[in-house]
Amino acid sequence: MKAFIELLNKDKKCVIGLMSGTSIDGIDAAIVEITGHGLETAVDLLAFETFRFPTGVPQRILALCHPDIGRVDDICEMNFYIGHLFAEAVKHILQKRGMRANDIDLIGSHGQTLHHLPKDTSADCNDSRYPSTLQVGEPAVIAHETGIPTIADFRVADMAAGGQGAPLVSYPDYLLFHERVKTVGLLNIGGIANLTVLPANGTFDTVSAADTGPGNMCIDAVITEITQGAERYDKAGKRAAQGTPYQRLIDEWLKHPFFHLSPPKTTGREMFGHTYAMECLVACRKHNLSDNACIATLTELTVQTIADYIAKFVTEQNLIDTLYVSGGGVHNQTLMRRLSELLSDTSVEPVDNSGISADAKEAIAFAILANETLHGNAGNLPSATGASVRKVLGKFVCP
Repeated sequence: MKAFIELLNKDKKCVIGLMSGTSIDGIDAAIVEITGHGLETAVDLLAFETFRFPTGVPQRILALCHPDIGRVDDICEMNFYIGHLFAEAVKHILQKRGMRANDIDLIGSHGQTLHHLPKDTSADCNDSRYPSTLQVGEPAVIAHETGIPTIADFRVADMAAGGQGAPLVSYPDYLLFHERVKTVGLLNIGGIANLTVLPANGTFDTVSAADTGPGNMCIDAVITEITQGAERYDKAGKRAAQGTPYQRLIDEWLKHPFFHLSPPKTTGREMFGHTYAMECLVACRKHNLSDNACIATLTELTVQTIADYIAKFVTEQNLIDTLYVSGGGVHNQTLMRRLSELLSDTSVEPVDNSGISADAKEAIAFAILANETLHGNAGNLPSATGASVRKVLGKFVCP
């Protein structure tokens, strides 16, 4: 542990945050200069890159996410292979920045989620499965191949304490964005959309957060299907802008039990992945919707589930003054326009307006979490995840 202990005396550290989300479109790597820790945390983004997975790897990962075809030997190998790809991402961003491994103090790696089985908090749930989560991207491989101390596997400690294991970004969100005079919302629209609400002049205990439902996941899956892989997402929301949402279908989809669960709650590919997206596409076809109308309808589902969550679960005294949006969805102009229209009393803005990169925000968050873990600070917020206690997150791996 000497490599970690020596870092404790450094007030300013250079940390790389690594993240791959439910969209499985690549590895986000952010080099972050972090000053202080806890409430004194300040960050400066030095570099950010997204490294696309090699051809065929996203499909292999998606196959492993499916319980019917995911094999234990393939999962075992993928854990180490993803660790290798994460290490390669570190090497590439250092080379592009003109830096060396010796310039980096620490790596914080989220890994790639293969399966997430949070506790079902609905009253009629009889699910006997033990709550659990699995992120691959072996940190021992990352540490060995880069020579940099690594902290990873952040979600499991929160789930061990009865939490949902997400959203973990709520704690970094509080450190970076809480304000005294206005309530701030942080909405990340990746494969799944999640929202953190920071009440004005609030404490850790006042923070609320949850997944609101599908973000880009269903839109991306349907576009990939209808274009036979020629397109993988709705660039700038142009397809959605050319179609008309079919509200009758959206009203049916909004009956899904997840949308009515009270927070804290999380979801993922297990609930809103490829199977669900294809069911939505079949429903669109039954109503003779054009391709662009299908995309517009799924885009509107994302927007309405976010707006409905805010209407149902954000209290009147904590009405959001400013909603900062990050993730891939921030680039979807149709989605952003509709959010602004439905949330007319809230200023809906890209998080870039705050000085934090929208694309890099989650990678930055895991750099911060690694720094907090190094200093022995708890990195979860029970009010956001539902855990029984605050926990120090992650596992230490020496190079």
